[in-house]
Amino acid sequence: MPKPMVALVGRPNVGKSTLFNRLAEERLAVVDDVPGTTRDRLLAESEWSGVVFDIVDTGGIDPTQTGPGKTKQPLSVGSAEYINEIRYQAEIAIREADAVLLITDVLSGVTPADQEVAQILRRTQRERNGELWPPVLLIVNKADNRELRTQALQFYELGMGDPHPISALHGTGVGDLLDELINQLPATGEEEQDDSVKIAIVGKPNVGKSSLLNKLIGQERAIVSPIPGTTRDAVDTSMVYHDIPITLIDTAGIRRRGRIEPGVEKYSVIRSMRAIERADVALLLIDATTGVTAQDTHIGGYILDSWKSSVVIVNKWDAIEKDTYTMIEYTNHVRQALKFMDYVPVLFISAKTGQRVNQVLPTALKVQEERLVRLSTSQLNRVLQKAQDHHPAPSLKGRQFKFYYGTQVRSEPPTFLLYANDPKLAHFSYLRYLENRLRESYPFQGTPIRLLLRKRR
Repeated sequence: MPKPMVALVGRPNVGKSTLFNRLAEERLAVVDDVPGTTRDRLLAESEWSGVVFDIVDTGGIDPTQTGPGKTKQPLSVGSAEYINEIRYQAEIAIREADAVLLITDVLSGVTPADQEVAQILRRTQRERNGELWPPVLLIVNKADNRELRTQALQFYELGMGDPHPISALHGTGVGDLLDELINQLPATGEEEQDDSVKIAIVGKPNVGKSSLLNKLIGQERAIVSPIPGTTRDAVDTSMVYHDIPITLIDTAGIRRRGRIEPGVEKYSVIRSMRAIERADVALLLIDATTGVTAQDTHIGGYILDSWKSSVVIVNKWDAIEKDTYTMIEYTNHVRQALKFMDYVPVLFISAKTGQRVNQVLPTALKVQEERLVRLSTSQLNRVLQKAQDHHPAPSLKGRQFKFYYGTQVRSEPPTFLLYANDPKLAHFSYLRYLENRLRESYPFQGTPIRLLLRKRR
């Protein structure tokens, strides 16, 4: 069963990103005193009292209007543009989240923007089992002392229940807030058994993801449109391929950082990230006519961070003028741009004409098989010991990293635990060297491998 999702919403500069970082226990979101610093909605995992849930940081609603040839001009709270911005964010938060944290600022008091957000949240909540769903917790941030915590009482005016005064910066009151949040989240039961291979189709907008899905399943399951951003939801399609059950996940395109529009499209990015999280294999689609862009490498980084297997699909290959060496040169271009994923197979297809689309599923299933491979302890240690003997680790302050033996502790992805004299002496480049030697012994095609270090007592 997917983890519950908690959305942080509110106007700019009330401390959403600061609270997000505290809940995530690491500095993931950019924090700045300038309103509107958060340009990208972030998703991270949090845990409290044994309950694991996802938290979503959102960009604040900026009551200004910009456009080609226009200067940035304030909009009144009642203006249609501002209300639409608020409505998009609030309604999507309600639709996607299992709980919403409405963040306000005690130093500013109750503002018209807070009232607008509260009104839309109330109007958008729906009844479930006699209660409004999802629950909304009213957070009054920046309450750093007793006097300010007393001033939080004024936020009863919003009609969103009891205000929870906290200081996201210093952590005051956050524990009590989390206790209340956990009580509001739905209970997570056992996940229904699903043995299908889950394949997510990901990439930037308008790269041909829905067209590829339609070719793979042989019918118009997804709407295909040349307009970027047509697909808003992650769409699951079940099929059987050579007696193997498969779940194809078509996702909304992921735009470049800073280019994600408020509201619907931002949440489509979250759906894409969650699709990668629950997939076994991610098909990273690249537009052959534009080459590998910075956003393509960004998405590749998401896949790697999630430790998912992957295949790079270069789509629209029919639109490229080719000679004998075009595919070789383009493969080198992909390898150079995605050098952190040099183990990933590259396919050149045309979802429009069907060229080589029949190779996509066999390659993805082969990559999934590699994800399940287990090496024997003797084979693993033979390879790693030979690598260490051939090229010992460089010394650090007179001490040299040395491992004694290793074992594979899990698959999906293949994960190896190495017992060493001091893990702190291991440089990233040397671990990369050991990984490369492992891949020479067994390629683990399309699959990342993890090397974990533990000090031998």
